Amino acid sequence: MTLEIPKTRFDSSERTLKVLTVRSAALLHLRSLLVVVLVQFVPMVCAAPAQTAAVPAELRIADAVSTPLVLTVADLKKMPRKTLTVVNPHEKKTETYEGVAVAELLQRAGAPQGEQLRGAAMATYVVAEAGDGYRVVFSLAELDSEIVDSEVMVADTVDGAPLSAQQGPFRLVAPHEKRPARWVRMLKSLTVVRAAAQ
Repeated sequence: MTLEIPKTRFDSSERTLKVLTVRSAALLHLRSLLVVVLVQFVPMVCAAPAQTAAVPAELRIADAVSTPLVLTVADLKKMPRKTLTVVNPHEKKTETYEGVAVAELLQRAGAPQGEQLRGAAMATYVVAEAGDGYRVVFSLAELDSEIVDSEVMVADTVDGAPLSAQQGPFRLVAPHEKRPARWVRMLKSLTVVRAAAQ
């Protein structure tokens, strides 16, 4: 007795086998393409951050000034420099800061100073803001060397070295204050504001 396999059933199995073979071949081809793509593009993606140039940190001086400024550490190095040796109450040690007087920066930005600082201009103030959002306020008169010898400065070095990432690249130093609450680390802006008349 011979066993006959119905032809339709055999044809169906043969077709299924052919379909599976075609799918397997397509998947292998797709896998090969994926490997080629990864080999070519992954090194470029991984190398991209190394090719990007670091953006220099900036200090912005703006608002109620005639000449808004955007300054880098290199810009500060070209300006008249001051050196202050102070006792840092937070660190409990003597430090020597070097930088530019805030009065000099405000003068370059065109904020009123000297004889121009009178009347309504006496209600002008400066908001110093850090990169982390910490803000302090000085009256413009406090920063004018013709009114008071405050010696407030924007420092870019301490003890002969650039400020660390936790301190700088710019730091506002107010040397004559009993508590350094207005010493601003990571200084990013000085915003000059005229108080509104009531």
